[in-house]
Amino acid sequence: MKVVAPEPFTYKGGQRAVLLLHGFTGSSRDVRQLGRFLQKNGYTCHAPIYKGHGVGPHSLLETGPEEWWQSVIEGCRFLRENGYQEMAIAGLSLGAIFSLKAGLEWPVKGIVSMSAHVLEREPNAYFQRVLDYARRYKTFEGKSDDQIADEMWQVENSTMPSLKELQTLVLDIGRHLESLTVPILILQGKLDEPIYQESADILYKTVSSLKKEIRWFEQSGHLLTIDKEKEEAFEAVVSFLNSLEWES
Repeated sequence: MKVVAPEPFTYKGGQRAVLLLHGFTGSSRDVRQLGRFLQKNGYTCHAPIYKGHGVGPHSLLETGPEEWWQSVIEGCRFLRENGYQEMAIAGLSLGAIFSLKAGLEWPVKGIVSMSAHVLEREPNAYFQRVLDYARRYKTFEGKSDDQIADEMWQVENSTMPSLKELQTLVLDIGRHLESLTVPILILQGKLDEPIYQESADILYKTVSSLKKEIRWFEQSGHLLTIDKEKEEAFEAVVSFLNSLEWES
């Protein structure tokens, strides 16, 4: 069975724009429901897909953080070129890291950080995510267990040097959190891994933003945008965005 690759999306809702960023091994599907909710509340949303994501695992193995960040830049450029001069950024997991990076480098109205981690994590932990993604992808293709096992052996014996670059990126963002002054909303699930919960506290305590808020979701794990409390998370995002000092 052929797997239909996800596409970037743009939902037009108003002059205030939000760049939506998915996580590592994820795609625009992870933030699509949030995008529709924001559109209904007057925001235009655009969600790019990082290079190598949403397609076969071998494409992912051949890419890295610099190319993924370039996809974020292109998403920002898309909104600018289409007349949206005021922008907030909302990101999930790796998308949250990129949102923080954008807040440190670009003039954005605000940041929504969902399930970010700013603590050191070994490249092998990231590679396990790649393996999980590869296994799911091959299952969706309808391949037999024997074929999946054979192809997974190939993936397991592959290398992905860019994961060391990803580790460096995360640690670099963590070292510069005190320089972040942009308004920020931090959302975190209580059922997520400890490293993400610890990171949420560190992020809240360390950033220098005068306007900052942290919200915890008792029944949610890592993918807040598609978990049990997604509606509450979406409402929190809209409330935060509405509180920002937009010019239009």
